[in-house]
Amino acid sequence: MDPLLSLFDPQVDSDSEDIIITETRSATLLSQNGSLPPECEEGNIEYKLKLINPSKTRFEHLVTQMKWRLREGHGEAIYEIGVEDKGLLIGLSQEEVNASLETLYLMADKLGATITILRERIITNDEDNCKARKYTDHRPHKCRKAVEVLVRKVPDDQQTIELRIAVLGNVETGKSTLLGVLTQGETDNGRGSARLNLFRHRHEIQTGRTSSISKEILGFDNKGVPITYNVCRTPEEICEMSSKLLTFIDLGGHQKYLKTTVFGLIAMHGHYAVLVISSIGGVFAGTAREHLGLALALEVPVIVVVNKIDITDNRSLTQTLIQLETLLKSPVCKKIPVRVETEDDVFTYASRLTTDHIIPIFTVSCVSGYGLNLLYKFLYVLPPSVSVNDRQRLIDSKVEFQIDETFQVPEVGLVVSGLLISGLIREGDYLKIGPFDCGLFSPVQVSSLQRHKVASRSVRAAESATLALMSYNNDIDLEKSVRKGMVLIEINDNSYGHKICQYFQARIHVLFHVSMLCPGFQTTIYIGNVRQTAVVVAIMGKKYVSTNESASVMFRFIKQPEYIKNGSRLLFREGPSKGIGHIVQVFPIITKTNDNSL
Repeated sequence: MDPLLSLFDPQVDSDSEDIIITETRSATLLSQNGSLPPECEEGNIEYKLKLINPSKTRFEHLVTQMKWRLREGHGEAIYEIGVEDKGLLIGLSQEEVNASLETLYLMADKLGATITILRERIITNDEDNCKARKYTDHRPHKCRKAVEVLVRKVPDDQQTIELRIAVLGNVETGKSTLLGVLTQGETDNGRGSARLNLFRHRHEIQTGRTSSISKEILGFDNKGVPITYNVCRTPEEICEMSSKLLTFIDLGGHQKYLKTTVFGLIAMHGHYAVLVISSIGGVFAGTAREHLGLALALEVPVIVVVNKIDITDNRSLTQTLIQLETLLKSPVCKKIPVRVETEDDVFTYASRLTTDHIIPIFTVSCVSGYGLNLLYKFLYVLPPSVSVNDRQRLIDSKVEFQIDETFQVPEVGLVVSGLLISGLIREGDYLKIGPFDCGLFSPVQVSSLQRHKVASRSVRAAESATLALMSYNNDIDLEKSVRKGMVLIEINDNSYGHKICQYFQARIHVLFHVSMLCPGFQTTIYIGNVRQTAVVVAIMGKKYVSTNESASVMFRFIKQPEYIKNGSRLLFREGPSKGIGHIVQVFPIITKTNDNSL
């Protein structure tokens, strides 16, 4: 049995799993072996021994090189000064460091980028660092330094660098309180005062439990200072003052809201996931293990925050951390847990989060504020996950806007919110919305749009937004007919008819099932922003599928047709039964008109 599957099996106790102990060595300026890995031609990390008085031609080459590293890092680059191309830490005198940083500032200024010194390392002359002495004329007692610098440039077509972070965890672990403290800039009073601004419904305030999907933003300026509601009064001010913007997606932790949580995790396309664990509740309480399994199955990088350490003793906290590390290192997860206790840990593990199999662990208190400073710094240096080239390719593609929520606003009309998967939408554009129950689309116009509750003129691929729509078809009532799961596409896009289906075929892998998955089995299907019950029509080449088995399965949506694309990721869940997969073929429905429009 695949060890990951035990995260979804309610009968499995993770304490019984065998443990894989994996050592991790940090390849950073503070590593004790005196060297870094050799410089890679690709990526956003650049090694420079020194940058002192370059010629005009050399300076232009350095600027071009910085531009390349910024593109590779999606607007962010890391410069290691005082380091050879092979990774050996040579170090520079203070005068050489100052001269190199001055050149770096001039390079960044020419590109409109900003510079932030992340950390320094003092390099001593010892017998293991003979080559360092060869490159310097300093006496052994002379202090030499290597410096790590963050270079950041917001892309020309963006106001900020943006990330979406899903927040997971069991009920009563303090997820909403943690987000309230981070975004408001004030600690909690111990009774949940910080979370009140995140709740959307009266029953959430009364029970203290999140039942819906709520979003909140946190900004950082060029120096890494958090821009919160303690500094700004409105989201517009936060957006204007920030060079980096994080959108937190607060998801419910109670078992009865798990469908909403799964929908939010898949439909919102989070770049990272924060799993909040209570230091007094334990690692295996409630839905925590299942939330972790979902994030790992969807290949979303995970960050763990152990909360409420102010109301637990050291013994209980140590036991919780040991349980957590045991689970993450076991064959269940096959990850490397690393505790973040210093600023150097922050910069080390943030840069390796998407490339190595590590899961950083923070310990925080929302009442005393312990550990929040390290968490802020970590969020500031988290790398973007979409490259400039990939994003430009998406922008140049046809419009596809996935609707995940609808509103009726007085004097405005229909408003939809969601994520723009590809293309570019401007205010006043004419689009088509659908599919409706009959499988057809209807023309609409974007009368206005907002991003982060701030009016905007356009929205680009990989950005979320809310759009106010006007209908040009009197035969259909948009306000009553538009629902979650629909899409907006270009008015002249005639190829979408091949993606509207009632039947589809998927290659699935069953994560857990109490017995056997057979034809006739009904389950809730999640595909992007689509959430609908579907029935298994046929299993290719098999009579049934059991836990940890794969098969090609034909599904049929129970209610209405949906807009589905080949290759889309799929997740299904019904009670304890769960599985993942991808779409391999859609079977377009036959419509009354040739262009599939009303």
